[in-house]
Amino acid sequence: MKLGIKGIRRGSATVTVALTTGALIAGGAFASTAQAAAPKAPSIVAKGGFVMNNGTGKTLFTKAADTRRSTGSTTKIMTARVVLAQKGLNLDSKVTIQKAYSDYIVSKGASSARLIVGDKVTVRQLLYGLMLPSGCDAAYALADKFGSGSTRAARVKSFIGKMNSTAKTLGLKNTHFDSFDGIGNGSNYSTPRDLTKLASSAMKYSTFRTVVKTKSTKQKVTTKSGGYRYMSWTNTNKLLGTYSGAIGVKTGSGPASKYCLVFAATRKGKTVIGTVLTSSSEANRTSDAKKLMDYGFKK
Repeated sequence: MKLGIKGIRRGSATVTVALTTGALIAGGAFASTAQAAAPKAPSIVAKGGFVMNNGTGKTLFTKAADTRRSTGSTTKIMTARVVLAQKGLNLDSKVTIQKAYSDYIVSKGASSARLIVGDKVTVRQLLYGLMLPSGCDAAYALADKFGSGSTRAARVKSFIGKMNSTAKTLGLKNTHFDSFDGIGNGSNYSTPRDLTKLASSAMKYSTFRTVVKTKSTKQKVTTKSGGYRYMSWTNTNKLLGTYSGAIGVKTGSGPASKYCLVFAATRKGKTVIGTVLTSSSEANRTSDAKKLMDYGFKK
């Protein structure tokens, strides 16, 4: 009887060893499968790129992420960020559109929100005009409104100063602005990493989040004569409505900057945010961003 019991124990031990060995082998197989399934870093056309997890700040992808480049209209993220940080900000306060804003658009051949001289437009509406059609006239109006000084030139200079002091406060060491809209004079630059950090900071403002995820909007503005008209603006960001979970942020383009895009998307509670700078075409910057977000969600 005792021999039988010992035999059974031996048998159990043997079975246990066999099971443990099997589990280790299986575990090894699973581990190697997991390693093999690690996503391969994508190849992008853009000269610079950066992606991070917006919730944790963890870096997910870099390509020349700290190389300074011209930023085009992605500069307007900072324009909006400075406005939204103003103490006692009243988004419904009205700004009268000046001839100087439309003259500026004509002289620069700049992207426009088609603001009409004499119209009274709210700050909130100017933010839509700034971020959707990338209106440089809206950027000028905001700089003029929120800068300090007795002349328009002084106010604009003051506003650009606020853009740079905000960059410093946010720790953006490779960023400098010399314009309110990205039409710079040779020293308007940032990096994929810095622009992503800037966008992440701007996305903490609910108004900013609402504006940048809007595909199109129709806004009622007051005319010079006291009547009203409707302004229609469509977002230049093609990711909205074409990429699942896309929530922003801002396009940019120009002779020096080529094609840029600061992007963000949320899926299953995870938000990835990033930037591509100096891509070769509008289609390529969109493709680059989609690749990077796909990769970011897999990481």
